[in-house]
Amino acid sequence: MTIVIHHNPDCGTSRNVLDIIRKSGAEPVVIDYLREGWTRPQLLALFAAADLTPRQALRETKSPAKELGLLDEDVTDSAILDAMLAHPVLVNRPIVCSPKGARLCRPSETVLDLLDRLPPGPLYKEDGEMILNDRGERVG
Repeated sequence: MTIVIHHNPDCGTSRNVLDIIRKSGAEPVVIDYLREGWTRPQLLALFAAADLTPRQALRETKSPAKELGLLDEDVTDSAILDAMLAHPVLVNRPIVCSPKGARLCRPSETVLDLLDRLPPGPLYKEDGEMILNDRGERVG
């Protein structure tokens, strides 16, 4: 099973999702989108697969979204896409694609639905909250 993670190594949630994938026994293709950037067709296909609009995928905090005026309700999806192409950090992360689908994996336990096999527990979120107990069962 091929898994692709659009990853930001500076993001705790992204690092945790990558760790969960690896603990499940899969070695994903890791795309450092801040370094590689995006293309419009790539973003459109990724958002369509994840059932996201550009606005839903917009990273509003710890990004230049506010300074660029992207938080205003009248900003079009096309304008948001243009900004994401110029500023890759505007795309919320991590976005994971697997044969089971594509999702924005915030919160990090969202990735569990995309895995063929759950990792052994216990497993914790980046904030310390348990998401799998020691029997490998979902918590919460």
